Amino acid sequence: MADEQWMPGTHAELMESIGREWNLLTAVVEKLKKAGKMTTPDAGGWSPKDNLAHLAEWMKVLMGYHMDQRPSHEVIGLPEAETKDWDFDVMNALLFERNKSREIDDVVRELNQVYEQLTRRLAAMTYDDLLKPRREDDPEKTPILNWVLGDTSEHFAEHRETIEKLL
Repeated sequence: MADEQWMPGTHAELMESIGREWNLLTAVVEKLKKAGKMTTPDAGGWSPKDNLAHLAEWMKVLMGYHMDQRPSHEVIGLPEAETKDWDFDVMNALLFERNKSREIDDVVRELNQVYEQLTRRLAAMTYDDLLKPRREDDPEKTPILNWVLGDTSEHFAEHRETIEKLL
């Protein structure tokens, strides 16, 4: 039986969860910077820097596609054919290629900017807004909150656990 996704009961719980996971992630990043391991690839070939660029990309997707309902290819900046089926393996590989040569400081700066932009937007929303379906035509009426969690606290924890192994 699959684990159910944890759902915060209040807006404050959501923001606290996102902030907690963000702080844990940034603490690991600081340790990796001091150890000079930000470009050390893991077994899958991704460095901590690559993981951080990935997180920034998906927070942008959360805001542009899920929240603003802009076309996926426009938000992601990839050809429409690459985004229409939401093949995450394909999209992640293309995003990896796009970001792999970026400087560490550039990636970290963008990650922080995107995080700040997203948390300001989320802080301005009500909990009721977050419980509304992501799309009006969604037959399951899945709340936008699911995508918020998936592209913030849950995603931060997943990638923190991955990059922590390099310490």
